[in-house]
Amino acid sequence: MSLPAENSTMAGNFTIAVIAKECLPGKVKTRLSPPLSLEQAAELAQTSLSQTLRAVRQVPASRRLLVMEGTPLASDSAGFCVVAQGAGGLDERLGSICDAADGPLLIMGMDTPQFTPELLEPLVADWGSSEPACHSWLGRADDGGYWAIALLRPAGHLIRGVPMSTPHTGREQLSRLRAAGHRVGKLVPLTDVDTFPAALLAAGQCLGTPFADAVQMLSARKEVA
Repeated sequence: MSLPAENSTMAGNFTIAVIAKECLPGKVKTRLSPPLSLEQAAELAQTSLSQTLRAVRQVPASRRLLVMEGTPLASDSAGFCVVAQGAGGLDERLGSICDAADGPLLIMGMDTPQFTPELLEPLVADWGSSEPACHSWLGRADDGGYWAIALLRPAGHLIRGVPMSTPHTGREQLSRLRAAGHRVGKLVPLTDVDTFPAALLAAGQCLGTPFADAVQMLSARKEVA
């Protein structure tokens, strides 16, 4: 994977990459079913992804990448450079994004529709200073993983080999960064939308948004009551 050259005329001084997959029934967010059908789960995943991307467009980054498995909606790709995900497990794919970057990098997923640009203010302020205090930043998730990782000097070896999708992923990633001598900043913990109870919790944190409205509608139906 090769990434496009940085546009130095844009605000900010880092790349933000959203790693995502095409929201097809049976291929994405299957742990939402039950109580949702596979079709409903895919539709809710699409709502989560689109909402996340709208928020990311407001982040003062120099580049915005959509690192995609599959084909994104045209409305989702607007404002992003779309690149294909690499091969291998999640740690390998994240590592590939790091190795292809040529400057400070933030990677986040499609599972936190409650994300707002304000959550990145500590990182933006730190990396915008003449002498950043933190080599990396980590946003932990309440399932034990993490929703965001930022590296001032990206390198794939900082992520490759960290076990993904376990209750200890966030802790092991933090240990890996500290073992490399990093001072690690902490972003606000968020809930990953992997199950319907998690979706209800995330929806309560972003009331009035398309995602929250979709969850409210689904929870009112008999099949998820």
